[in-house]
Amino acid sequence: MSSIPPSRSSSPAAERMRLYRKRRRQGMRYVPVPLDVADIDGLIRIRLLKEDQRQDIDALRAAVLTLVYRATEDLA
Repeated sequence: MSSIPPSRSSSPAAERMRLYRKRRRQGMRYVPVPLDVADIDGLIRIRLLKEDQRQDIDALRAAVLTLVYRATEDLA
């Protein structure tokens, strides 16, 4: 007999919440960052974002994270 509990089926929302809680336990924090048109223009101007990526959430997230990483490297 196996000691592994049977997997339970769950909704996508329940799975997202489980992952969110796991990441929080690991120290990850999520911060919503509003970006207006001028902010996005700035990311394009400093070449962290391409013009056609204005609406791409993943590209915007990566550009903002790049700014954060650069700032923390400059402080180190």
